[in-house]
Amino acid sequence: MIRTLVLIAFVSWSLPLPVAALELVETPSLESLVYDGSLPPVTERVPTEPAVVDLVAQGRELGLHGGTLNMIMGGVKDTRQLVVYGYARLVTYEPGTFELKPDILKAVEVEGDRVFTFTLRDGHRWSDGHPFTAEDFRYWWEHVANHAKLSPSGPPSELIIDGEAPRFEVLSPTKVRYSWSRPNPGFLPSLAGARPLYLYRPAHYLKEFHEDFADPEELAGWVEAAHQNNWAALHNKFDNLYKSDNPDLPTLQPWLVETRPPAERFSFRRNPFYHRIDTAGRQLPYIDQVIFQIAAKGLIPAKTGTGEADLQARYLSFDDYTFLRQSEARGDYETYLWRTAKGSHVALYPNLNAKDPVWRDLMRDVRFRRALSLAVDRHEINQVIYFGLAMEGANTVLPDSPLSKPEFRRRWTQLDSAKANRLLDAIGLTKRDSRGVRLLPDGRPAEIIVETAGESTEQTDVLELLHDAWMRIGIKIYTRPSQRTVFRNRIFAGATIMSIWSGVENGLATAETSPDEFAPTDQTQYMWPKWGQHYQTQGRAGEAPDLPEAKRLLALYHEWRFAEGRARRRAIWGEMLDIWSEQVYSIGLVSGVLQPVVVSLNLHNVPVKATYNWDPGAHFGMYRPDTFFFGPKRTPVADAVLRAAAFGE
Repeated sequence: MIRTLVLIAFVSWSLPLPVAALELVETPSLESLVYDGSLPPVTERVPTEPAVVDLVAQGRELGLHGGTLNMIMGGVKDTRQLVVYGYARLVTYEPGTFELKPDILKAVEVEGDRVFTFTLRDGHRWSDGHPFTAEDFRYWWEHVANHAKLSPSGPPSELIIDGEAPRFEVLSPTKVRYSWSRPNPGFLPSLAGARPLYLYRPAHYLKEFHEDFADPEELAGWVEAAHQNNWAALHNKFDNLYKSDNPDLPTLQPWLVETRPPAERFSFRRNPFYHRIDTAGRQLPYIDQVIFQIAAKGLIPAKTGTGEADLQARYLSFDDYTFLRQSEARGDYETYLWRTAKGSHVALYPNLNAKDPVWRDLMRDVRFRRALSLAVDRHEINQVIYFGLAMEGANTVLPDSPLSKPEFRRRWTQLDSAKANRLLDAIGLTKRDSRGVRLLPDGRPAEIIVETAGESTEQTDVLELLHDAWMRIGIKIYTRPSQRTVFRNRIFAGATIMSIWSGVENGLATAETSPDEFAPTDQTQYMWPKWGQHYQTQGRAGEAPDLPEAKRLLALYHEWRFAEGRARRRAIWGEMLDIWSEQVYSIGLVSGVLQPVVVSLNLHNVPVKATYNWDPGAHFGMYRPDTFFFGPKRTPVADAVLRAAAFGE
């Protein structure tokens, strides 16, 4: 059976129309470059069959070219956010339905989830004007993914099915194929993610830094000038399409970085060879320039309130909402509330790979995890911090997911301190000190340091409420904030006993969605980082799971990866979610928290009602910021409309 992903008029974001069918309009900011010959005209810059975005069919406005979009970021690494927001991918998710559609690709043919044939857009070019062809896919596969010095672990795990790498074929300059003997249903979703799997590279640029192609003396000079140890380190430094930190690296995104780090202000200019246009013949993006101003994270809400950002959600949280609304007139903006789609907005992660042997044994005892969860007063947290607007329960899929069952969210989440105390007594933690704090088997008090990334007072406020709740069962907690990199490295090393972070990214999963978040597959899963690292490195680092339920989750995940048919995948999902909810590997608190989104009154086409999610969604990305534009000052949206959008009224 072959199913072809095509671009469908009035349904998808794009229409399959040739350039000849539209009268293209030159971008005003590029006219002088076209006039002096520095750039070809727009008719030669876009693909022969570009992705044509039908804004009118979506109920949105046809836009105007020009303007600078100002945003505020918390650090140099945030340059990658414009790749997230730009959301040019081989395939992309559709808003609302989360269906996959071709984007950079003209078409995708899928045969039994085993054979994937990609058709590129004829005439598509990198941001420097060089043709984007099948050779860019060949370069990555043959000279990066399968090169021992650049990829010591081999191709990414998303491409390995039961130990089998894909057969890669170049069928023509605009057609490539990946095929496996078993299904790989997670392949296309991995290409559409907020941080996508990149199957291609700008070969014409990177060959200059690759030993297979470069002149040895010139390459040695590059290595020395860049202060790198060898050519592989040099290649890896210059080759990162996600980080957006190399102005020389060609891109397919709507904007390309102009500023080299380190800096306090990053400028991104429009990609003159971008592949999307609107139905009026205007090449996207509408906005000419994006500016990221770097500021201390704690100051970003205040700076946003003074009108320094045209579009801002990052580093804003629900507890900023009242201030942001009060500052709207001064800042000339309005504040939307988008629903989040994480399995839990805030979750606690007991580290089952902690180095401390006593704490490790306790964290691996399901009775201990269940007791901690039963002792959480989620209703109090919801009322005090989220004004009763959040949904209480475990860290699992949301009710809107077709995989959801009420028991998955309810299990071990109903406040019952008496039952929690009985569970802890049954473990043997019956002795207490003068404060009422239980004593560990080695005599130490049961004091848990919960580590945070220190990026929001929201988590600290949650932990203050949690402190009193857990003291009622004889567990005392302290809070330790640290910088995010330090926070993660301590968890990875096993130095952290427990951490607080957001829950599973995709609370709206379907049977076709990869269940990788519910099995030990990634080092950034804070409940079992060493198990995740073991999977990621194919056993070269980390530790293999040694708890039967965790091993079963991993086996089920492998089974899902080559399962045939939606019914079987749904059944696998059901068993995984059942194990997950019973084992309480993470302690979810509340979900569905509202995300403030500040939008300048001069900025058009930003949806009032939307979902703010990392993956799927890419935060703003799924709503295509390349179609946002500056125009006449808008009349603010009525409060009744804002409320209906946020609360579904």
